[in-house]
Amino acid sequence: MTTRRQVLARSGALGAGIAFSGALSELFTGTAAAQGTGGRSGYGPLVPDPKGVLDLPKGFKYKILSRTGDDLPSGEGKVPSNCDGMAAFGSRRGGHTWLVRNHENRQDAEQAVPTVDGLTYDPDAKGGCTSLELDGRNKVLDERVAIAGTSTNCAGGPSPWDTWLTCEETEFKAGEEGYSKDHGFIFEVGFSRERPTSTEPLTAMGRFQHEAIAFDPRNGVVYETEDAFLFPFGLFYRFLPEKPLGGHGSLHAGGKLQAMRVPDVPDLSVVQEPGKTFDGIEWVDVPDPLAKETPTRLQDYGKGGITHAQKLEGCYWGGKSVYFVSSFAKKGEGSKADHFGQVWRYDPKRKQLTLVVVFGPDTDVQLPGEEPDNICLAPSGGLMVSEDGEGAQHVFGLTKHGSVYPMAKNRQNTGSEDEPAWGEFAGVTFSPDSSTMYVNCYEPGTTFAVTGPWKH
Repeated sequence: MTTRRQVLARSGALGAGIAFSGALSELFTGTAAAQGTGGRSGYGPLVPDPKGVLDLPKGFKYKILSRTGDDLPSGEGKVPSNCDGMAAFGSRRGGHTWLVRNHENRQDAEQAVPTVDGLTYDPDAKGGCTSLELDGRNKVLDERVAIAGTSTNCAGGPSPWDTWLTCEETEFKAGEEGYSKDHGFIFEVGFSRERPTSTEPLTAMGRFQHEAIAFDPRNGVVYETEDAFLFPFGLFYRFLPEKPLGGHGSLHAGGKLQAMRVPDVPDLSVVQEPGKTFDGIEWVDVPDPLAKETPTRLQDYGKGGITHAQKLEGCYWGGKSVYFVSSFAKKGEGSKADHFGQVWRYDPKRKQLTLVVVFGPDTDVQLPGEEPDNICLAPSGGLMVSEDGEGAQHVFGLTKHGSVYPMAKNRQNTGSEDEPAWGEFAGVTFSPDSSTMYVNCYEPGTTFAVTGPWKH
């Protein structure tokens, strides 16, 4: 996630509106409950927070779990900056929850992830993950480093065996920008003795500007998005593991990395019609997953080339398909067409790719960077979208009935009087029992627990 992206939103009856077209109900296929978090219309208007931190609907309350610069209870140093992607896991200790949280730190980060013996990949890199153990009342029992010495840890995704795959959104090599090792990998992060962290990168899964991943729970295939910043932009990948669904550590056995080819469609931005379906999707072996000489997106994929897309972001599994997001496309930056955000569905059994939803443009407000970013499926149904850009920042909810509602507004001003700015939201996730929504504020780095009358 970068600070220039923002959900396409405007003021409305409930303080928010998102312009989109397509079958929104498609996004909720296969979720645990069909009715959707937020019911048909959400939870009502946001109530201003007298403390000036987080506005929420009536009946909801927040708790600050962690903030950049605070002392880590583990004694390892300070809470790092740039809180980003995150996932929640159940604990064997009754009612406890583990949060594993990314820190999208580059070399100029304000507060680096502290280096810890046995948990550090590159001692010259400032990114990584931290983990928090919470009791049933969201009291922080422990907070510590989960992995250090990585870079630009943006998003990722949970594994079927309850580990977190953290993704580096960079591709600097050793000797560049002060790094002592190559970067652009995925790492498997644990949070307990039963699920330890490995500081060895999952090299077979590719070295590129990773964003997010999602597992096919039926066969262990892993889908990966690439958020490349420069033309010709990123690819959509799948990883065929040598030991599918082998459990913790099995991804280190290797596998085959492939890139998606949509015949006769070199750039997904040209597709503008929701419901448009492409059959016969092909998967082409990536010639050099380690990108020793040439970035994976620029390698030779033979006759027919390969299919690119600008700003590939969120990735998740729902029902029998994998969904992924293209935040935006701009002809001025090299895309073949403009759009304000797409959500795509790939059905592996049918080998079909379908454009499910197109966002915007909103007719009332069109500011640079107003596009959807990562999206989160609530365990009980519904969709949460984190706003990311300049100005006021929100978490918006979308119901399967097409209603859009505000769930939270960040009131922590991180800008100046002349140029106000609010830190983006990131890492929205829910507790295993669906009673709490956890969310990060990117800057100032803050992790919240939000409880209230959730509709399930």
